[in-house]
Amino acid sequence: MGALALLLAACYLPVRFDAEIEIARTGHYKMIFDGYIAAVPLYDDLRKRKVASAAEEKRRVETVLTDFKRDAGTKEIQYFKQGVFRVKWENQGDLIVNKMVTFIRRNANMLSVSYVEPTGQIKMAGASISQDNAKLLTQAGLGMEGELRVITDAKVVSHNATLVRDNPAKGPRFKTYVWKIVGFGRSPSLTIALR
Repeated sequence: MGALALLLAACYLPVRFDAEIEIARTGHYKMIFDGYIAAVPLYDDLRKRKVASAAEEKRRVETVLTDFKRDAGTKEIQYFKQGVFRVKWENQGDLIVNKMVTFIRRNANMLSVSYVEPTGQIKMAGASISQDNAKLLTQAGLGMEGELRVITDAKVVSHNATLVRDNPAKGPRFKTYVWKIVGFGRSPSLTIALR
């Protein structure tokens, strides 16, 4: 097994996407992901011609499809090609009740939003990729490109967004925080104070 597969054995990587999270002052949220995700071990094995047959590829594709379908937020998933899947995922609820939501799950976390009860804060964070793993992914021909937007009417106390703009279509208090993601730079983060 190659270094990439060893380091990222259960890794999914969003390679091209559009994602949006709306978080209200009440703690209610809606989270949407629409894009392409690479199943890194399958992608790497196909790239290195280590998949013995079309039947083996089909079996491994079915495993990934089953994994995604276990999450009720997966609205659509289909195999695109070369270990890459087209995914539409959606989740909504109340963070004060649920405490945390992750895309896609905690053990395959690409993006999470959590409510920290002692501080009364909501934290949004993208998964970070180490420089070593980023280098291995790049060498394998994988990258990330997309846009993440967080729309909120709550008080944002910190963020590292690429740009911030008013969102009058939503209401006078709403702002949209935008991250333009190209490559493996710093992970998106944003903190909201609910009280």
